Amino acid sequence: MTQLKLAVAGAGIIGQAHIAILAQSSRCTLSAIVDPSPAAVATASQAGVPLYTSLAALLAAGKPDGIVLATPNHLHLPQALECIAAGVPILLEKPIAATLAEGLQLQKVAEETSARVLIGHHRAHSPIMAKAREMVGSGKLGKLVSVVGSAQFFKPDDYFASGPWRTQPGGGPILINLIHEVHNLRMLCGDITAVQAFASNATRGFAVEDTVAINLRFASGVLGSFMLSDTAASARSWEQTSQENPAYTSYADEDCYLVAGTLGSLAVPTMRLKTYPRAEDRSWWKAFEVSVVGMVRDDPLKRQMDHFADVIEGKAAPLVSARDGVQNLRVTEAITQAAKTGLVVTI
Repeated sequence: MTQLKLAVAGAGIIGQAHIAILAQSSRCTLSAIVDPSPAAVATASQAGVPLYTSLAALLAAGKPDGIVLATPNHLHLPQALECIAAGVPILLEKPIAATLAEGLQLQKVAEETSARVLIGHHRAHSPIMAKAREMVGSGKLGKLVSVVGSAQFFKPDDYFASGPWRTQPGGGPILINLIHEVHNLRMLCGDITAVQAFASNATRGFAVEDTVAINLRFASGVLGSFMLSDTAASARSWEQTSQENPAYTSYADEDCYLVAGTLGSLAVPTMRLKTYPRAEDRSWWKAFEVSVVGMVRDDPLKRQMDHFADVIEGKAAPLVSARDGVQNLRVTEAITQAAKTGLVVTI
């Protein structure tokens, strides 16, 4: 079987993660790297592929079957438009764009041209999330009532020393980390229609938030609360509970989401399930039936690349479309606004 030839633009941390996935893929192979930085020379040499300093130079040399855009946020719009104009499918890392206005512009072009654009919210490809969605959709939990979420972890001092921009507005956990959580919550409970938020920088004292408490209203009527902090010595985050990224120490006794309905509740990612055996047994005086939902674990980045191959070959529509990427960014920006103003922000 002929492998699809994919180029990776951006040889930073996430770009190198995609390069590593391509090295293991049976369906795709790395054909080139695009990055103007001197450090990319060694990366391309090690991978044994040509290095280009711009997308224009890559496309002039010959179009690959697809391009992974893992470049800085402010480049997402112009580079995605360049790829779309060239007719090359793209896997565009999250967020879809640096601002909502740019995201809407990209969505409009992608939909008008029927471009093959997959947004890199890789948790959408997690088998844990697929199983959780299956359980919610099965009715086992009854009518959904609430969701409680957490992304609490501790970023070390060198994280900020190596990137001082992270101490300034835009460098905090709302815009860097929360967008992943927004997509997960939307997958579990549907679209978010209103948010409230309190933000604090009391721990580190930087010009950007380090801790945020968020309330959410979903179109379905579900209400949610979410605690976000990058200065909390806690393991209640996706990375530290899902066991999907071996770079993080993981804790099998922790969860980061609890979805509750009128018949039961599901803790994610341990998949601990508590349900009442019969509707008439529902009472806080009576015991739940307790079980663990069976599932498999697999690398969502690997699954995302396989799905991108399907998108390129026309076998599947993007699981995370440009419209999804825009909606995730819209919610994230609304939370930032709510934290600044103290108001309920409708979406």
